[in-house]
Amino acid sequence: MSEGDNNLKTTTVKDVKQLGTFAALASLSYVFWICGGMEMVERLAYYGVRSLASLYGTNPKSSGALGLTGTEIGFILSTWLLIQGLVPVFTGGIADRFGYKETIFVSTATKIIGYLVMAWFPSFMGFLAGAWILAFGTGIFKPGIQGTIVKATGRHNSSVAWGVFYQTVNIGGFLGPVLAGQLRQLEWSYVFYACAAIISLNFLLLLTYKEPDKEERLAHKAKVKSGEIHQDSLLVDSIKELSNPILLWYMLLFSGFWFMLYIYWDLGPLYFRDWVDTSVLVKDVWGTEGPGAFSRWFFVLSQDGTRVMPEGMVNINSLLIMLICFLVTGWSARMKAANAMAVGTFLASAALLLLGGFNAAWVMVFGIVIFSLGEMLSSPKCLEFLGNVAPPQKKAMYLGFSQLPFAVGAFIEGMVGQITYEKYASKDTLSREMLLQNGMSPEEVKSIPIGDAFQVLVDMTGQAEWALTNQMYTANDIGSVFYIFAAVGIVSAFGLFLYGRWTYRFAMSQQADAQAAK
Repeated sequence: MSEGDNNLKTTTVKDVKQLGTFAALASLSYVFWICGGMEMVERLAYYGVRSLASLYGTNPKSSGALGLTGTEIGFILSTWLLIQGLVPVFTGGIADRFGYKETIFVSTATKIIGYLVMAWFPSFMGFLAGAWILAFGTGIFKPGIQGTIVKATGRHNSSVAWGVFYQTVNIGGFLGPVLAGQLRQLEWSYVFYACAAIISLNFLLLLTYKEPDKEERLAHKAKVKSGEIHQDSLLVDSIKELSNPILLWYMLLFSGFWFMLYIYWDLGPLYFRDWVDTSVLVKDVWGTEGPGAFSRWFFVLSQDGTRVMPEGMVNINSLLIMLICFLVTGWSARMKAANAMAVGTFLASAALLLLGGFNAAWVMVFGIVIFSLGEMLSSPKCLEFLGNVAPPQKKAMYLGFSQLPFAVGAFIEGMVGQITYEKYASKDTLSREMLLQNGMSPEEVKSIPIGDAFQVLVDMTGQAEWALTNQMYTANDIGSVFYIFAAVGIVSAFGLFLYGRWTYRFAMSQQADAQAAK
């Protein structure tokens, strides 16, 4: 048994008393906050583009977007996330061996190029190339940052630390769509240029960054070079660690959570755009006077202030995490990691069921709140779990492994989610079917640009837009597609619960055997 295997099997469920929320906050070092700042900047730029990707892909060309089919944008999104998830499996080991600071620098430069390619080439191939470059840069960035967080914290404060880190992530995740939601109403390319400028700020933060345990890493490297320690190649080493059943089952089960998360991020904007009348929210919150300039910006409203934009609805999730994540994770410190992940995955599944059952704006808000609570329980805990079980010289490698379930879940979602939505729930698709039923020829329907079919239907029928929308929603059982997606999460939640019981019993058995051998 290797040192890494033994560490994984005996520390998975070992209980360590955690500090209280505020004591844990006071114990965090300056390098932790520098990493939080770099992650916030990176996420601000990343989600400025990622939260709008499905809208940019499927909105009509007449609006400055790409006018792609669901299959085309699904291919871009799925391969984007697959690359982003697979790259850290190998770059995590590179970061451990060659330095976190160096890999963060390379990733920042790579991501700038990705955003600029998106701006310069507004086409299917341009967006695809930019997405792949951005995915590669993101895959390099993650292990170095997360490996630093592991080394800058301990078992006594890790639950709160990862919660706070996830909270800073969502400050960027919230502000990115806020900024992009306004810029894209002016011109889509402004979004990509702004994100390239924002990510470049990490070069400045890197000047203040100091890698924890750098001397230990260099000493280990010197021993490997002298032959005192044998070190496998990165590929062999990664495969050896991944062969551990505890890691394999974790990755399979947690893929279901990431599948649901990206159903929300990718299909949520389309669902809210097509079927939810968000003007109700504006009227109920701001009344007849309407929102002021700051509210229109902060809550991502339309420029005339009459409705919440689709990305503004999705962004409620990041707003909640930004405000209360440290409180939720402080409470979840009392739970074993697998149990917290199981409960969180179940709540996210319940939220998708709620979103699928209704299209009323306030019900959507309630569903987003439930989904956000589930995410706050699940996502930070998965990072804490892998960080705590990783061997000392393989922290970034193990945090890189956390991206594998992300890659699997997000890749499947990108393909299945977009194609399923386009076929069974897209307003554009259903509008074309109604145009055919109302006497328009197949050739005439086919000639309508993607995204414009509903307006043609409105002009043909003479009905008010939202009256026609509600008629179509009721007749086609739109929300049922979310029931299928939620079922994946429910199965994953149950599997995570059983996984937690298995790993706990296994670790207790290992500890008993170790004590008996003494």
